[in-house]
Amino acid sequence: MPVFSRRQLVVLVLLTLVWGFNWPVMKMGVSHFPPLTFRMSSLWMGLPILALVMWQQKAPFAIARAHWGRVVLLTLTNMVLWHVLMILAIPLLSSGRAAILGYTMPIFSAVIGALCFGDRLAGRAWGGVAAAALGVVLLLWHEVGALGSRPVGMVLILVSAASWAMGTQLMRRLHVPVPLLTLSFWMVALTCAVLTVLAVTFERPQWRAPDAQAWTAILYNGLLVLGFAQTAWFFLVRTLPPVASTLSVMMIPVIGVFSGALWLGEVLHWQDWTAVGLMVVAIASVLWPSRSSVKTASGA
Repeated sequence: MPVFSRRQLVVLVLLTLVWGFNWPVMKMGVSHFPPLTFRMSSLWMGLPILALVMWQQKAPFAIARAHWGRVVLLTLTNMVLWHVLMILAIPLLSSGRAAILGYTMPIFSAVIGALCFGDRLAGRAWGGVAAAALGVVLLLWHEVGALGSRPVGMVLILVSAASWAMGTQLMRRLHVPVPLLTLSFWMVALTCAVLTVLAVTFERPQWRAPDAQAWTAILYNGLLVLGFAQTAWFFLVRTLPPVASTLSVMMIPVIGVFSGALWLGEVLHWQDWTAVGLMVVAIASVLWPSRSSVKTASGA
């Protein structure tokens, strides 16, 4: 298991807070605005921020034609399917349960890595996967009836999580020789284009001026979730093993569950509290350095 640098830990904490609080924010946003248009607006708002950061850091905008096939595949798995299916599922689920289902991604990622790419996972990593999986089951305990009557939402967000998991694995395996900011910019730009086509095609009759709550949610997503967190996530994915970069952010759905209860009045049960402990176990399985890592660091 890796020893996290101070920079990685700071990025991880900020990313966890921004993405964790975003689940009730998104629920509020799609309650006041069409979901695809909401996500499209947020992405278009975040794109100029990425472009400005690239300009300040003198990062190139160009990507060689030979690498565009990989860029498209990474965009499809990491961005397009995740954003489209997730935002369509949120109106059908509570924000806390949507967060938990969305963050089955680390479970999918660990299994995909082991079965499809031959990753060798330590025993405690599998223990973390098992703890996270049990936490998901517990947090969904009282939602089984509701999900059974609205299975579309559950299926949409689970498929989006599986796609994101595959994308996380591919981010470390498909080399695109450009700076991370350049890759992030074009992945967001391509996703903006796809979401714009979908929003115009399916939601144009529902378009209206956003109210105050919708604007708050759009600004939060555009400035923080897309402007900061998306690039921060790609930084973690590229600098950490897949199981570390995924399981280490399992606190995000925990924050989503309890912030949804606080802000939106979603009811919590004993399963929620028990799942918090299981999520902490999952995080510890990744963040707590092994004895060999500690000895190596001490020797260095």
